[in-house]
Amino acid sequence: MSSDDLDVLGVLRDPVRRALYDYVAAQGRDVGRDEAAEAAGVRRTLAAFHLDKLVESGLLDSTFRRLSGRTGPGSGRPAKLYRRSAGEHQVSIPPRDYRTLALVLAEAVDLLGGEAEAEAAARRVGERVSAPGVSEELRNRGYEPYHEGDQVRLRNCPFHVLAEVRPLLVCSLNLALCEGMLTALGDGRHAARLDPRAGECCVVFSKTNED
Repeated sequence: MSSDDLDVLGVLRDPVRRALYDYVAAQGRDVGRDEAAEAAGVRRTLAAFHLDKLVESGLLDSTFRRLSGRTGPGSGRPAKLYRRSAGEHQVSIPPRDYRTLALVLAEAVDLLGGEAEAEAAARRVGERVSAPGVSEELRNRGYEPYHEGDQVRLRNCPFHVLAEVRPLLVCSLNLALCEGMLTALGDGRHAARLDPRAGECCVVFSKTNED
C-alpha cells in the first residue's frame, strides 16, 4: 500500500465526490459535466470541481470531444468528458501483497499442468454463494454486472492484474468460478461463457432456453 492509495480514500470521503465517481464508473462510457451534475443533484460548477479532483487523484480519466459530432467553425467548443480510470488502488493496513502470491500460484499451475484441477477448485469456490440471485452475487464479488438485452455483462474484472499476465489461465478459472456460482444458485436460466470485450470482464451470462 502506498501513500497515494491512502490519499484516494480521502478523495472519496466527500459524499458529492463519491456520488459523482459512482455514477461515472457505472456508465462504462464518457460522461459530461451536465449529465454527472444532474445525476448527483448538484450544480454544474460544483460537479466540475469534484470531477477534476477525481481526475487529479487518478480515479477518473478525462478527454475533450464535441458532443454534437460536428467539426469546423460553428460546431462549438469541445466538452470535457470523464470515465473511470483503468488504474487500480488497493488499501490494506498493514500492507499485504496478495497479488504477488497470486502470480506465483498462477505460474505454478502453468508449470505443473494443473489447469483442470485449478478449474475444479474455482468451481468449488464459486459455489460458496451468499446472495439469493445472480446479479446480487456478482455485485458482491465486485463484477459490477449490468444488463444488455438478454445478457448480463460484467463491467469490472476482479482479477484484472492477473488476467493481463496469464489471460488464458485466469479467464478459464474465472469462467469456472462463475459456472460454480450458477450451479449453487440453481440458476438454469443463465449460462456463463467467454465473450471478451475491451475494458470489461471476459465472462458474460446469456439466457438459456429453459423457463
